[in-house]
Amino acid sequence: MTYKKIVNLDQTGLEPWAYEELKKYCEELVMNDSDPVDEQEAIVRASGADVLLVSWRTPVTRAVIDACPEIKYIGMCCSLYDEKSANVDIAYARSKGIKVLGVRDYGDEGLVEFIISELIRLLHGFGAYQFSEKQEELTGKTLGIIGLGTTGYMLAERARAFGMKVVYYSRTRKEHLESDWLSFRPLHEMLSEAQMVSTHLPKFTEVMDNEAFEAFGNGKILINTSLEPTFELDAFEQWIARPSNFLITDRGGLGSKADILSSMDRVITTQKVSGFTRQAEGRLSQKVLDNLKSTR
Repeated sequence: MTYKKIVNLDQTGLEPWAYEELKKYCEELVMNDSDPVDEQEAIVRASGADVLLVSWRTPVTRAVIDACPEIKYIGMCCSLYDEKSANVDIAYARSKGIKVLGVRDYGDEGLVEFIISELIRLLHGFGAYQFSEKQEELTGKTLGIIGLGTTGYMLAERARAFGMKVVYYSRTRKEHLESDWLSFRPLHEMLSEAQMVSTHLPKFTEVMDNEAFEAFGNGKILINTSLEPTFELDAFEQWIARPSNFLITDRGGLGSKADILSSMDRVITTQKVSGFTRQAEGRLSQKVLDNLKSTR
C-alpha cells in the first residue's frame, strides 16, 4: 500500500535517511522543520494528508482531525505512555477509524546520563551550585524513583553502579525487579527516606503536592525529566524557596512552566531535551518507520 500524502507536521527530529525512506511509501512527502504556531496552522499543514507524523509538542485535536478527513494514520514521533497524556486526541481519532501509534524507549540512555552527570556536578560543586559545604559522593546515598518503567529502572541500575541504595514508588509494584539494593516504599515514606528523588511519569502527571513536599523535607534534590512538571507549582515554589533544596530538570521537564522555573534560584536546567541524542534520533527514526510499515 502506498499512501497519497505524508505530512511531517512539525519538527519531529527524524534523521535525513528516514525522510528518504518515507518517500518509498507515498506519492508526496511534505516536510516541516518548525512547529505550527496554532491550531489553524496545523490544519493548513495537514490538509490533504492521509498520514500525519507529529512530535509531542503539537496538539492534534478534534478540530484538526475533523478538518482533514483524508487522514488514515497518525504516527507519533515520541513516547506514547497512555491516551490521557498524549498530544493526539486518540479516542476521537479511533472513532473516525484513524490508527494512532507512538514509540517507546528511544531516549532513555541519554536522559539517564544527564541525571547522573548533573547529580555529580551538584554534589561536587563543579557547576554554579554545591549541594553542601563539602564535596560529596553518590556512594552511600539513597535515590528515590517515582515511576519504575524502562527509564526508572535504567536509572536504578546506574545508581547501583555508584554504590547507591534505591527505593521506588510506582502505582503498580514491580516485585520481580526488587532486590537487596532496590526496594518498594509507599510514596511519603520513600520521599522521607531518599536524599534525592527522580520522577518518571506520563505528561501532565503531578504527584508532588504540599503533603508530598512536606514528607520530602529539606536538604533534598528533586529531579524531573518527564514531559512537563510533575509537581504542583505553588507547592514547589514554597519548597524551592528553602535554601537547601534543589531541582534538576531539562527542557522537557520545564515544559509550559519554563519561564517561571528557569528564573528561580537552585533550579539547575538546560534548554536541551536531555534524552534527544544522535543515537536517540536514530532509534526514534527506525521505530517511526517500523510503525508506518506495520499499517500497510
